[in-house]
Amino acid sequence: MRAAAKTATRVPRPLTRPGGYGWVAGALLLLALPFYLDTFWLQAGLFAMAAAIGAIGLNLLTGSTGQLSMGHAFFLAVGAYGYTALAGDSEGRYTGLGLPTWLAALLAVVLTGLAGGLFSPIAGRLRGAYLGIATLALIVIGLHVIDNATDLTGGALGREVPALNLFGFGFDRSELLVAGVPFGSAEKLWYVGLALLLGCALFARGVLRGRPGRAMNAIRDHRIAAGVMGVPVARYRAAVFVLSSMYAGLAGVLLALVFQNVTPSQFGMVVSLQYLAMIVIGGLGSVGGAVVGAVFVSMLPQVLTRYSDALPLVATPGTGGVSPGEASAYLYGAAVVAVVLFLPGGLIRLVARRTTMSTSGEKR
Repeated sequence: MRAAAKTATRVPRPLTRPGGYGWVAGALLLLALPFYLDTFWLQAGLFAMAAAIGAIGLNLLTGSTGQLSMGHAFFLAVGAYGYTALAGDSEGRYTGLGLPTWLAALLAVVLTGLAGGLFSPIAGRLRGAYLGIATLALIVIGLHVIDNATDLTGGALGREVPALNLFGFGFDRSELLVAGVPFGSAEKLWYVGLALLLGCALFARGVLRGRPGRAMNAIRDHRIAAGVMGVPVARYRAAVFVLSSMYAGLAGVLLALVFQNVTPSQFGMVVSLQYLAMIVIGGLGSVGGAVVGAVFVSMLPQVLTRYSDALPLVATPGTGGVSPGEASAYLYGAAVVAVVLFLPGGLIRLVARRTTMSTSGEKR
């Protein structure tokens, strides 16, 4: 009777919660930013979106499955250079297929997945530091190919990236007036980046919440026990490596579109270390953590460069003192140490705590 009375008098949960309004407000803010921000901040935001897509893929591999990868920059380069070669024309000393840019972007992601598939048998059998060293060799091989295949990559000088064109709408430097605001390439690419990031985040979230996610976590925590329970460990490791590679390839395509020129310096070993810092700082095994960590790591040098004149001990490059790049590297290191020591769940844990506290406050 008591249970029936409690059920009868239970107040139904409202359909809308304050947290939902926050998400809607955040989405509207992101959609409106191109109308108010200048090109510098829009490009910085696009860099953060591309980094977030790549970090989500790496978090699926390292954070959720426990496979250490030091070669993420290699797959970024495959996506960026693959798109450039597939969409570019054969003119002068360059070779290209001249495909429609949307098809070239899709094929570049597929090409990156094939590159990950060629390496996946090794990834399915190695683990820990051995896998990290093996993936590190990919960067060495990739940079060697980039420097020597000059007809495809342009060598050390790089190659210009063809602008994206979707169904006759060009995302190039030509200006388009929207509500009296001129929309250039950065403004138009902003919405492409938002759509790609949202789709990648939702897909990864679905993977982690489903049966594959449970199997990945079991492999990460108890590999032998997962195998005994019937989980095909080698197959899952290989599949996640391919999926992570495709995420990196898509991030590379977006980076190429933002940079509008690809050079080997954009895909060095330091980039792979930065991606590892992203997932550690944001939170291992979490899609939101990958996004938060990517925004922190990618935006920090941009902010330091923008406000180097007003910040103590930070100077513009070539004027003495600590450059913004060096200062951001110091802060990366400090953030990684602080997260490992005091916040093992990453920065996303702080957001989760605040959400839990606000939810408990509402219930009271």
